Amino acid sequence: MFKFVISKSNKIILYNPIFREKVKNIFFMTPAFIIIRLLDVIDIVLFAFLLYQIYMLVRGTVAINVFIGVVLVYLFWLLVKAFDMQLLGTFLGQVIGVSLIAIIIVFQQEIRRFLFMVASASRRGIIHQWLGKEEAGYHVDVREIIQACGNMAKSRTGALLVISRISPVELYAGTGVLLNARLSAPLIETIFFNGSPLHDGALLIVHGTIHAARCILPVSQNLNVPAGLGMRHRAALGITEQNDAFVIVISEETGSISYAEYGKMTHNVSLADLQKKLEAEFPPVNS
Repeated sequence: MFKFVISKSNKIILYNPIFREKVKNIFFMTPAFIIIRLLDVIDIVLFAFLLYQIYMLVRGTVAINVFIGVVLVYLFWLLVKAFDMQLLGTFLGQVIGVSLIAIIIVFQQEIRRFLFMVASASRRGIIHQWLGKEEAGYHVDVREIIQACGNMAKSRTGALLVISRISPVELYAGTGVLLNARLSAPLIETIFFNGSPLHDGALLIVHGTIHAARCILPVSQNLNVPAGLGMRHRAALGITEQNDAFVIVISEETGSISYAEYGKMTHNVSLADLQKKLEAEFPPVNS
């Protein structure tokens, strides 16, 4: 309830003792009244970590502006609630409630990536612990891949190799030609030979065999991807943003070797470094 009072300067002002007490509690609370528990610290850390992970997912995409806007509106809503501004607080509460549906629609790709990363990490840990990499379907002849990559890099033959881990890549096989052939360096080089009808698109390696060729992959929509990056590199980033596959890219302009995993790409990799990486991820046949 507001009251008319006369100040020391003989001015008539509106005075609300309840509102004044709320402001005092918000801005002038003494440390003696603040009790911080271990659970509160854990709560803050987990919330900050979740917020950071969401930011990292949408950073560089068109959804980043929506994310920042939602955070600002939510912080403003908390401030309104603290001042007990009921009309504005009710309005913002309704807006935030309705916005949840819009957020799911706008952020569907980022949400899918986030859930995929969480599920993938959990499954990798469980499968590696109980089965090991070979029994988990990670059995790949690294020597054949390295030999093919070395020869194609020397001849500057463009190539895009997708090696399946846990998440299935067979979905993309329908866009290409099914082969189900034994993995070998000569066959890989033949497929990507410039005159071959299968040289365009990606080669899918599933359970140590060449599953399909000339496959079409999703292209990365990340705005941070350099403009000069070719379509093979963009496709490599695109599939690794949605799948845990390991992708090797050979540039036909320079012959340089790159690899991508989990939405990140490493450029200008030497053949020796690529072999070490592959052997760490996919045990050699005779190991």
